[in-house]
Amino acid sequence: MKGALGLGLLGGLAFAAWRAFVARAAERPRGVEWESAPFPFPPVPRPTSTAATASRSGATPAPAAWTEPNRDGSCPSTHPIKAKLASGIFHVPGGLNYARTNPDRCYPDEAAAEADGLRPSKV
Repeated sequence: MKGALGLGLLGGLAFAAWRAFVARAAERPRGVEWESAPFPFPPVPRPTSTAATASRSGATPAPAAWTEPNRDGSCPSTHPIKAKLASGIFHVPGGLNYARTNPDRCYPDEAAAEADGLRPSKV
């Protein structure tokens, strides 16, 4: 019984010390201020806005460098290159992991994906 009481008191003191440390750390100015960023970050360009701008100016809209994947996770036939933004890797048709990759973006060719800062998969 005395051992359990001693452990309880020791745990309570440790918790109180931790709470005091956290309270003091929050009060100290750090010199760094964080601002919230818009979601998704960085902002993603929308193909519809370029089409709307082109229709107002009378020019033919240029094809988008990338497009959103289909609802089933596949890429449209016009944009067969699958890209994962978290890893920064793109997959080409016939590649080892192409079939199981759920893309974040789809590109028309490898040059467009590389121009966006992605690298090809190693296999």
